[in-house]
Amino acid sequence: MAVAAVRISSRSGLPSLLLYLGIGVAIGQDGIGNVAFDNAELTQVIGYAALVVILAEGGLGTKWKEIKPALPAAVVLSTVGVAVSVGITAAGAHYLVGLDWRQALIIGAVVSSTDAAAVFSVLRKVPLPSRVTGVLEAESGFNDAPVVILVVAFSTVGPVDHWYLLVAEIALELAIGVAVGLAVGFVGAYGLKHVALPASGLYPIAVMAIAVVAYAAGAMAHGSGFLAVYLASMVLGNAKLPHAPANRGFAEGLGWIAQIGMFVLLGLLVTPHELGHDFWPAVVIGLVLTVVARPMEVLVSLLPFRIPWQEQALMSWAGLRGAVPIILATIPMVSKIEGSERIFNIVFVLVVVYTLVQGPTLPWLAKALKLGDAAEAADLGVESAPLERLRGHLLSVAIPERSRMHGVEVAELRLPAGAAVTLVVREGASFVPGPATVLRHGDELLVVATDPVRDATERRLRAVGQGGKLAGWLGTGGATAASAPAATGRFHLPGSERHRKTPG
Repeated sequence: MAVAAVRISSRSGLPSLLLYLGIGVAIGQDGIGNVAFDNAELTQVIGYAALVVILAEGGLGTKWKEIKPALPAAVVLSTVGVAVSVGITAAGAHYLVGLDWRQALIIGAVVSSTDAAAVFSVLRKVPLPSRVTGVLEAESGFNDAPVVILVVAFSTVGPVDHWYLLVAEIALELAIGVAVGLAVGFVGAYGLKHVALPASGLYPIAVMAIAVVAYAAGAMAHGSGFLAVYLASMVLGNAKLPHAPANRGFAEGLGWIAQIGMFVLLGLLVTPHELGHDFWPAVVIGLVLTVVARPMEVLVSLLPFRIPWQEQALMSWAGLRGAVPIILATIPMVSKIEGSERIFNIVFVLVVVYTLVQGPTLPWLAKALKLGDAAEAADLGVESAPLERLRGHLLSVAIPERSRMHGVEVAELRLPAGAAVTLVVREGASFVPGPATVLRHGDELLVVATDPVRDATERRLRAVGQGGKLAGWLGTGGATAASAPAATGRFHLPGSERHRKTPG
């Protein structure tokens, strides 16, 4: 049912998490399955395990050169921005809904974590500036760590520490998480490059095992295990390990299993007939979060970076909540905090309602802000399969509508020496192209590239797709046969982000 729900999600534009939650509710005690489940502690344990796998999959798919320019803004959003969001949301929950300050602070912290999977699942058909996608993805990978620390601190029985002690604790745990994550990632990458495993199927298992070790080591060192696993996985994903596509494919499959299991379990934990009383408080708190707290978080955090207001507006609306808030809402339940069941119900309703509101409207807003202009040159979809024994690569290149590669002759691609177009598939028929073959929309190309020029070849293909045959002179970038250095511009490898062809 969950696998079939993915297809429904892709057609409707809604994040799949809502459908998974619906499956859990349907088989729960108020649904057709009549399954009674109220074990918050087990849900938290399984939820944490699932989050480790999801963060590992996300880290493996994060390209360092794409996220590097967005890193400072994402770090500020994940620290200063979280503090702004928690403060404003908690004030709204206290003064507008009447919750006491501990409950208000817990809810403010719980809902301050964004979900990259939800954001990109609804923006998959909208081309956006690389800075926007980079900031959103990095923020969602980083902000889980400080939010978890805050929720645990607020959910501790007894008085909450002074704010400066809490800030110092967060800083220390984040620093330990960064150190452990980078150390485990680099050591693991070095080991996998220099230890020849007897079977290729062992490499994906080893990569995920290293990611789990990073989480465990970070947590045992009293640091942020979530930050450690994300950074370690990012290092592994950018280390050009053997069988890298298989590693990412395996991680993606585990990530889907983790999401399905986690959301169905959360749907089972909730009791639908108890949600009615908390519906309007959740709507009010969500309105404060969406309309006031998130925009102020983005405005304050990005003020030093001079990011255009259109991009800031999209980032404000793109703060979708998903798995993390609902999982974190089980922490006060396990800690037996007064009113913890109401906190869970409010968070559950808030996530569902505002995902339904924000998810379908994100593509429309991107186009209204001219950040997803249909007239913009379309990016190419490129997948890579390594020929390890021959030290070469097969690049599968799809030419979508609006791509400026349409009308370009094969010779005019000016690929680096060591790369060549070997096959063209057009309208179901395959043929070997000549230098004068004119490429068209809808064509799929098979490009063979040697290992040293593999990245330069892809940059050149991207550049021609965006700037046409004169890309090198129009400033679009891309390496030519005579000049193969790095070029500017964004590209998204499907194998590195979501293992699918990037839409135009």
